[in-house]
Amino acid sequence: MKKVTLFKGDGIGPEICAQVKRVIEASQAAIEFEEFNVGEAEYYAHGALIPQAAFDSIERNKVILKAPITTPVGKGFRSCNVQLRERYDLYANIRPAKNLPNVKSPFDHVDMVIFRENTEDLYVGKEEKIDENTVYATKIITRRCSERIIRAAFDYALEHKRKKVSCIHKANILKMSDGLFLSVFHEISKEYPSIEADAYIVDNACMQMVMHPEKFDVMVMPNLYGDILSDLASGLIGGLGFLPSANIGKDVAMFEAVHGSAPDIAGQNKANPTALLLSACMMLEYLGEEEKAQMIRNAINQVLEEGKIRTQDCGGHASTSEFTEAIIEKLYI
Repeated sequence: MKKVTLFKGDGIGPEICAQVKRVIEASQAAIEFEEFNVGEAEYYAHGALIPQAAFDSIERNKVILKAPITTPVGKGFRSCNVQLRERYDLYANIRPAKNLPNVKSPFDHVDMVIFRENTEDLYVGKEEKIDENTVYATKIITRRCSERIIRAAFDYALEHKRKKVSCIHKANILKMSDGLFLSVFHEISKEYPSIEADAYIVDNACMQMVMHPEKFDVMVMPNLYGDILSDLASGLIGGLGFLPSANIGKDVAMFEAVHGSAPDIAGQNKANPTALLLSACMMLEYLGEEEKAQMIRNAINQVLEEGKIRTQDCGGHASTSEFTEAIIEKLYI
């Protein structure tokens, strides 16, 4: 039995966590959860965003499944995600964006995987107030971090029989920082002769994604572009409610839904659990439970294909628990 640290999060987090647990238990995957209250409510109740017991659990289990957590904008405590990525060096953020059956979206041929460098770039949060009207932010790009995320993207392409890896950059303007990232990409691409390699300036990549998403397979990029383009990719497949995510480091891995905590519908049994459930499938694969992961994905696809049981965000009337029950019923069909 493999133990996983479960962060229930804020808003709709506890609700969708409960439903994801139900599906995993019904699949008979050999997973046992250690659950923790983590997030805004925990912070204001006990003064810590993540309790020490939760960190202790991570140290033991090395795998986290995390529900959405509220992060204040421009004030308050620091992002839980940033804390965890830095503490455990979760350098590879992986977000697959693929059309799901019967989910309304602008395109029907999207199948891309975004590799976002997770530990540097502007997200190091180094800002300096020069005067009352001027603030500098420091962008950091290193060869070490560039090499490992780019190599991870090419290794993924090989393992999953993908055909191409695209580098996204702004080296025409940021000639030293993004220039370094791009040059490392070209160096490493030579080690993978069976994988096609190309590069796009980030603004052109955005345009191509919303006009010709079939051009993209595996994409690799620095932190800021990855944050923006992965949300853009979610819009191509129906929204953030369908986008899973993994944060992978050398020793620890975290799997999460990347959408918000939706406090406006918290406690109403309305939330769509699909993104967290698909993230849990990525977790199961990471833990060697590939068969269970595929079983759950097949069940999700069957329910969506039939279209009878749909949550409100998809134009239906089903509750979170009703949608979950429909998935469970399809697990062994």
